Amino acid sequence: MPPEEVALYDFRPVTARDLPMIAGWLAEPHVAQWWGAAETELAEIRDHIESISVEPLIVELDGKPIAYLQSYDPHLEDDHPYADQPFGTLGMDITIGRPELIGIGHGTAIVRQFVEELFAEGVPRIVIDPDPANIRAIRAYEKAGFRPIDRRQSQYGDVLLMAIDAEDSDAEEG
Repeated sequence: MPPEEVALYDFRPVTARDLPMIAGWLAEPHVAQWWGAAETELAEIRDHIESISVEPLIVELDGKPIAYLQSYDPHLEDDHPYADQPFGTLGMDITIGRPELIGIGHGTAIVRQFVEELFAEGVPRIVIDPDPANIRAIRAYEKAGFRPIDRRQSQYGDVLLMAIDAEDSDAEEG
């Protein structure tokens, strides 16, 4: 189902049983190009399962896992490079694991739905930080309403920090 037909995604917590599937996704060329070493990333995701600052999620479409998404609070981590964002800001990262679902609109649709859910919970701002060379991701995030606010060098490398604010989202709907 193309996302234009109003696909609704389910977000569920990652469990230890999901780790082999995520490891497979991390090995896919379209994911490996933008993520770090698979073992390191998988170890971090495993740690996030019990974390208070990061919420790792599996995105499902029609009951089938298709993507990994995490949200995080940069104010709950010491020296986080985005702790300068307004209080209440959450960050997010996403990767579509299944290669046949890349480039057909799922990324934008997933991000848009997740952002709206966070805004409904009262989150005032959401940031995302693609690699500046990841044009496909940047375009998807712009379609979801994000705008570039800064370019930064951090422990995550060279990133284009993008944001969307709840008040901007309300203005678009009104």
